[in-house]
Amino acid sequence: MAQRGSSALTDDELMALFISSGTKGSSAIEIGGNLLRKYGSMAALGGLSVSQLAKEKGLGLAKASKLAAAFELGSRVAREQMEAVSLDKPEEIYAHFGPQLAYLSREEVLVAMLDSRLRHIGTETVSKGTLNESTVHPREVFRSVISRNAFGFILIHNHPSGDPSPSVADQRITEDLVKASRFMRINMIDHVIIGKPAIGRVAYFSFREAGMLA
Repeated sequence: MAQRGSSALTDDELMALFISSGTKGSSAIEIGGNLLRKYGSMAALGGLSVSQLAKEKGLGLAKASKLAAAFELGSRVAREQMEAVSLDKPEEIYAHFGPQLAYLSREEVLVAMLDSRLRHIGTETVSKGTLNESTVHPREVFRSVISRNAFGFILIHNHPSGDPSPSVADQRITEDLVKASRFMRINMIDHVIIGKPAIGRVAYFSFREAGMLA
């Protein structure tokens, strides 16, 4: 890394820097490579908790904590970069929040607050659910939006199944939020469901793009 820069390292080698040392019969690079092959991508690994990582062969709590910290640093850098971008298109929203949410094993609901130029000014998690469902009440959403004095907001949540198609519950909460937004004169910009890439489908669903925020 010192000679060629971090971009010259493979994913396995970058992982090895945080894993630090290997085990009997496996180097740190091999452990990193095995993890990437098992889960398929850095994004999938980043969705694991410290306790889940710690159970993997060759890690343990200390190494798992280092990896989790590295993934969190990456997420924070991405969130800082959002401040210069207008989140007015679903593909932009997916590009910034997809890596954080697409590979989580549970549903999470986030509220992204925006200023009048639709730039990101903060994100809060308002609900963590089960494998296939998360409940959120409008008051939790608007509490976050009002506390930031935001111009508007985007509701974002993931589908662990990978299919971003909206459920009946997704449609119901969207309708409730649209009505409440109008009453409170707060702009609901979009509700985006994050899924996983697959042949024949887009990895996200945008209620705004589908004309379902009217």
